[in-house]
Amino acid sequence: MNTRAYQRCTSCVMDTTDPDITFNEQGVCNHCQRYDLMVRDVVDRATRGERLQELDAMVERIKAAGKGKDYDCIMGLSGGVDSSYVAYTAKRLGLRPLAVHFDSGWNSELAVNNIENIVKRLGIDLYTHVVNWEEMRDLQLAFFKASVANCDIPTDHAFPAILLGQAARHGIKYVLSGANYATEFILPSAWGYQSGDQRHLKDIHKKFGQAPLREYPTIGFFKQYIWYPYIRGIKTVKPLNYLPYNKFDAKQVITQELGWRDYGGKHYESIFTRFFQGYYLPTKFGYDKRLAHLSSLIKSGQLSREAALEELQRPTYDPELQAEDKKFVAKKLGVSVSELDEIFARPRKDYTDYASNKKLLDIGLRVKRAFTKL
Repeated sequence: MNTRAYQRCTSCVMDTTDPDITFNEQGVCNHCQRYDLMVRDVVDRATRGERLQELDAMVERIKAAGKGKDYDCIMGLSGGVDSSYVAYTAKRLGLRPLAVHFDSGWNSELAVNNIENIVKRLGIDLYTHVVNWEEMRDLQLAFFKASVANCDIPTDHAFPAILLGQAARHGIKYVLSGANYATEFILPSAWGYQSGDQRHLKDIHKKFGQAPLREYPTIGFFKQYIWYPYIRGIKTVKPLNYLPYNKFDAKQVITQELGWRDYGGKHYESIFTRFFQGYYLPTKFGYDKRLAHLSSLIKSGQLSREAALEELQRPTYDPELQAEDKKFVAKKLGVSVSELDEIFARPRKDYTDYASNKKLLDIGLRVKRAFTKL
């Protein structure tokens, strides 16, 4: 339990709900200090349009690697802002992407409509992987029973396994990622363990799951950090770090050009993620991910601190919809609302209470970052 005196950063809106947060003498948090030290120059140069030549050079490399193939790049498409804008940008730059969507069983109607509109208007091919629902249901319920913070691992772990598998199948050498520094650099590691740890996922499922995972896509350390990037030569690039990327401007563009419709908070295109981030994390752990999302926007100059603080006065999302979502989630997971409440009331656990490959994965991440284009 966090017993520290409450404190909020004087520069962003991060606070002591992050148990690892530290402040300097001016009250500026370690997240802001890391941003200024590590990525401010990259974001500022991109915002001023000073990285567009680098983007053009990257595009030429992608086109050359894909010459004579059906596709020259591959990308995930969730129906959210970042992936939708990456799809729009890819086509504008003359690339030939294959879009990949992971249907985890929790798509909102808006997300489905957004995806349909995007692929139709841009004229891009879409591969959709539909999960084995009984296995997914069992795995997601197992994570809730494990009482860990990151219960979105079942979705986030499977997707790269699918995406990289499709890239290898089609001989595609470049993955376009929607990850970017301007809108999502800040995220406390204490708020949830990483999703790429196959050992962690399997240990939680072994302890709390019931159904064997025969079809659920998993990816281990060797495939993720050695086989795909070095033996198959598949590189991940982040185009949004090379251009002026403003979340609010991007929303306007994809709304006008692609018929995109807003679904609320970040990653709320998934009903499960909406409930997990907007209800489960705040009520069980006291973590409000809006602090991190808004703080990133503050640091990149897209939002004032005052506007962010005003936003935080509002509920994570509509309380009536939260109640509806709880009933829906319980029903889909095969338990009653009272059973779900009992599961949520169990003592909180840390990822360290379960097996993991954290040390090995930390090494892999450092190597990956060293060789991945910003």
